Amino acid sequence: MEFDNSPINQCSKKHEKIYQEWFNFADSDGDGRLTGKDATNFLEMSNLPRDHLKQVWAIADSKRQGFLGFKEFITAMQLVSLAQAGHAVTSDSLNAEVDFETLQLPTMEGLDGLLAKKKRVAKWAPDRNGSLVLSSRANWFSSSKSSKKVPSHYVTSIIDGLKKLYVKKLKPLEVAYHFSDFVSPLLANSDFDAKPMVMLLGQYSTGKTTFIKHLLKTSYPGAHIGPEPTTDRFVVVMNGPDERSVPGNTIAVQADMPFSGLTTFGTSFLSKFECSQMPHPLLENITIVDTPGVLSGEKQRTQRSYDFTGVTSWFAAKCDLILLLFDPHKLDISDEFKRVIASLQGHDDKIRVVLNKADQVDTQQLMRVYGALMWSLGRVLNTPEVTRVYIGKQKRAARCTPAVSGEGPHPKGVLYRQSTVMQSSVADFTARTRDLYVTRRQII
Repeated sequence: MEFDNSPINQCSKKHEKIYQEWFNFADSDGDGRLTGKDATNFLEMSNLPRDHLKQVWAIADSKRQGFLGFKEFITAMQLVSLAQAGHAVTSDSLNAEVDFETLQLPTMEGLDGLLAKKKRVAKWAPDRNGSLVLSSRANWFSSSKSSKKVPSHYVTSIIDGLKKLYVKKLKPLEVAYHFSDFVSPLLANSDFDAKPMVMLLGQYSTGKTTFIKHLLKTSYPGAHIGPEPTTDRFVVVMNGPDERSVPGNTIAVQADMPFSGLTTFGTSFLSKFECSQMPHPLLENITIVDTPGVLSGEKQRTQRSYDFTGVTSWFAAKCDLILLLFDPHKLDISDEFKRVIASLQGHDDKIRVVLNKADQVDTQQLMRVYGALMWSLGRVLNTPEVTRVYIGKQKRAARCTPAVSGEGPHPKGVLYRQSTVMQSSVADFTARTRDLYVTRRQII
């Protein structure tokens, strides 16, 4: 039989009532959605292998929303029940000859005890003295008119509230004054739902892909590291249920992805753009953009098939942090690199300059390199302030030169502290990015 997209119609009323109770219990913040953490904690009660649970999530969240509504939750529970019965967890499981109305409820270890405990606690309410007493009005929160439950289709989170505020208040003004023609395109829902982005820029072989590998403690799908120019495309590294690479032509037309604006750069660029997805705790909070190496020397005479500077400027407006990576052996700022840095004008607060591979030079060379880099940046960055340069390394201390590893006046502790500060800057910036949704539109 063919599977109906509305699983509520495929289960009995009795099971639907039970699923609703389970869903309310799992939804810790009461916003009508099960996000990754709540869903993980609940699904782990099934004692299924983690690979099976990943498949359950991927199939239930077929729209790639990043959360489960009540209908998707029922689909997940039916898949768990089928998996516990010995069936393979695939999308074809929902099309199998299974009577979903009589399908047994999944076995969730410890769930009954947690539900009973929650009910016992709900029967008690504080009196005027603050003591817990048994009250016949234990549900006084729901009975009050002033605390009437807000329907789930209303605002369920801060992001949803910003969406509605933008659509009702700001978008009409932007349309009336042609804001998109002069500043930036109109915002879509995917722009609000997108995670904060970090973009890495620099010449080839300055350690951009290695830096990402260092942050993730592993390589992302499709990554290649070498002394020659290896990353020849823009790669967006995102969180996903499994490891895979999605072509740019596909990712640019997905409504739930914030990359629809890249279609204006044509198919030549989209063929050099891809999305690499993998499950990773860091990628649950940020998205990383790996870029091709900026051309220098004779290579600059070979024109790219797309507007590299324009694409960089587009990503700069979307990103919340931009890392400019330099190599001690490649301090010259080429003409293309100058154009790229000039395209970042207006995003100075996002830029962090990193002198990478500092462990490949000794103490005296490092001081000369640092001074030369500051001089080069002073000619390109139009700012009266001195730009802070972070010193980074990715190799282990055992592979450092003697002067840097502790035998000279420049101990390895300095490099370690500088690398730690840089990593903290990347990891901590997410705390302020959600506050920038409004300021991006310059309405404060």
